[in-house]
Amino acid sequence: MSRAISRRKMSEPRILAPVLVVVGMKREAACAAGEGVETLCSGADVARLRAALDDLRGRDFSAVVSFGLAGGLHHRLRPGHVVVADEIVGGDARRKTHTRLSDMLIEGVAAAGCKVGPGAIVGVDQPAMDAAAKAALREKAQAVAVDMESHLAEEFARRRNLPFVALRAISDPAARALPPLAAKALTPEGDVDSAAVAREIMREPRQLGGMIRAGLDSRAAFASLSRCGPLLGPLLRLVLADL
Repeated sequence: MSRAISRRKMSEPRILAPVLVVVGMKREAACAAGEGVETLCSGADVARLRAALDDLRGRDFSAVVSFGLAGGLHHRLRPGHVVVADEIVGGDARRKTHTRLSDMLIEGVAAAGCKVGPGAIVGVDQPAMDAAAKAALREKAQAVAVDMESHLAEEFARRRNLPFVALRAISDPAARALPPLAAKALTPEGDVDSAAVAREIMREPRQLGGMIRAGLDSRAAFASLSRCGPLLGPLLRLVLADL
């Protein structure tokens, strides 16, 4: 009897803890939502994200993913192109992501019809708003894209000894400057603060053109995220079950 029970347990699939997906915006979280996935939204606030990650102590996860929009640092990357990180740069540290999970994501994203490739992503505490700031980051970090969550998500995964990957869609390309109000466009919950945007445009109407361009760029990026997001849970858990 005990041998039969043992064989049955060996044949049963291993129950995995959810995959933690760290994002900056609620819209990004909606793209990633699915079975086996739990999202955490920073509202593009690094201090808030650090606190939220600290609050997760005691929770079990099978892997950590940084997911969402990114600024382009390499000039070949256009809005909608997807970068799956092979390295994460944070401060002076440079760390590899999980190779098998990253390779699986690249294959899945390509099959979904998106332009995708590997590259280093640098995480920063303040947004890179113009071409000069992006060029300086590209030179210093030797990275192809920048966001405000990947360095903290990677740090959390490393502390917990969890596999980590990052998938980011380029929104603003390397040569594009964001209007100043873009830094104030989100609520703490990660929604677009329409009232704040309207107030800033009324105060400084010249920002309207930049916001329209940024909106068109983000539309291309979100189209890619909408294709990639539903793959996260199934693809990653397929690999994680064998780790």
